[in-house]
Amino acid sequence: MKFVCNGLVLSEAVLKVSKACAVRTTAPVMECILVEARADEVTLLATDGEISIQKTVKADVLEEGELCIPGKLLADFLGKLVDEEIMISSGERGAEIRYRDSASFMQSLPAEDFPKINLQIGEKSFVMKQGDLKRIIAETTFCCAQDESRPVLKGCLMEFGDVLEVTALDGYRLALSHVPIVSKSGENSIICPARTLTEISRMLTDDEGEITLYTQGGMLMVGSEDMVIVSRLYQGEFIKKENVIPSKFTTVITASRAGLIASAERAAILNRTDKNNLITMDISGDSVKVSSASEVGNVAETVSATAEGLDLTISMNAKYLLDSLRALGEEKVVISFNGPISPFILQNSEQKESLYLILPVRNAT
Repeated sequence: MKFVCNGLVLSEAVLKVSKACAVRTTAPVMECILVEARADEVTLLATDGEISIQKTVKADVLEEGELCIPGKLLADFLGKLVDEEIMISSGERGAEIRYRDSASFMQSLPAEDFPKINLQIGEKSFVMKQGDLKRIIAETTFCCAQDESRPVLKGCLMEFGDVLEVTALDGYRLALSHVPIVSKSGENSIICPARTLTEISRMLTDDEGEITLYTQGGMLMVGSEDMVIVSRLYQGEFIKKENVIPSKFTTVITASRAGLIASAERAAILNRTDKNNLITMDISGDSVKVSSASEVGNVAETVSATAEGLDLTISMNAKYLLDSLRALGEEKVVISFNGPISPFILQNSEQKESLYLILPVRNAT
């Protein structure tokens, strides 16, 4: 194998594909990128068993062939050579990387050691605007669980009906959002890893362009002109959102999103050492007092609001509140409560396509 490619083009492609390389594994080949040179292009492929990413770039192929090169090392190395013309070839010592009058060698493994990846997935398909898919990913994935105690919660429930409805939760908060679907071949409900959705979002560059999601046999595939992502889907029972989202409320406020964010950010600063990063809202009349107290000081600010229902004092994790407020896009937001210990929800004042639910924290003080 021998090919020449622009350093910036190759570096960017390797960096994207290396996101699928395994980090901790007993199989060294899973830490590698399969580099395949054919005709006038080079195809890069990496997988960790859950997600696979393939990207193709144009290159001057001098000798066809394929080789496995450690992905993270290759990405870091090429990242320092973006202004160079790069020649990569296979040799007895491994992969040889030439640039200017210099040459470096990197350990490699035979291509036949690389696992076979099925890229022919297409039983059901769903066509969407790239901008809509990117938006719904940004609006939901931050609520997915990070730990392994309930693996299914590390993914988003994606329900393809008349619209795409996505649900994410981690046991303390929930995100629910929907966007239009351009066309589809059948109904479907899948649980897609949040990590996969993040990588899909990174490949979306044309908001008005369309993207097709394919599913088959517990797998998801998304492809653009030069990049393909294939992912395993999670199997299991997802929490029924209908059972946790309240439909009636005893206190409802409408307030400035920017005002709430600014006050909550300042209140959180003095309480950041607390594991719950606790802040409190006191709702009374037409105002909301946002406060926090810790050993280093206290904050108490008033945000103007329109309130309906009962007065209320409620405490919550500042990060959860701020994440949800930042995900909403309108100038005014509506927050609806059912007392100091029941979950509350946040929505835009006008467009209700997104909803965030947060569990309050019992304040011992």
